[in-house]
Amino acid sequence: MKAAFVALAALFFGLAALPAHADFRLCNSTANRVSVAIAYTDGTNWISEGWWNLKASGCETLVRGPLAAEFYYVYAMDERGAEWKGKAFMCTRDREFRIVGRNNCFVRGFDRTGFFEIDTGKEAKNWTVQLTDPNPGAEHSGP
Repeated sequence: MKAAFVALAALFFGLAALPAHADFRLCNSTANRVSVAIAYTDGTNWISEGWWNLKASGCETLVRGPLAAEFYYVYAMDERGAEWKGKAFMCTRDREFRIVGRNNCFVRGFDRTGFFEIDTGKEAKNWTVQLTDPNPGAEHSGP
């Protein structure tokens, strides 16, 4: 009995010593499946990545680990054509992608897509965006 308690205590304290999990997550709080792309700067270059396909009420980690940037940019479109977009233009393409740079998208063979901005603050180590049903006439909806 004492050995089991010691083993359980060691497991508990071992887990407590693990670093806190930090990520940039997006949750689809809509009734439809959505496709999502993200963009951010690594301090030197702009990077855009996609596509994550999230079922209704599903969540996905888009960036793993502590946040390295204050601003992240998201574009999403649901299976019925509704979009969550903004005025920060990044390069994308129809199939899975990871693109470095946000200039000359068309010249480089990519699409140019408007992303909406997420300000995570200067101290945030993790962040979750709740994607909600868009309001008619709105450019995007955010967290």
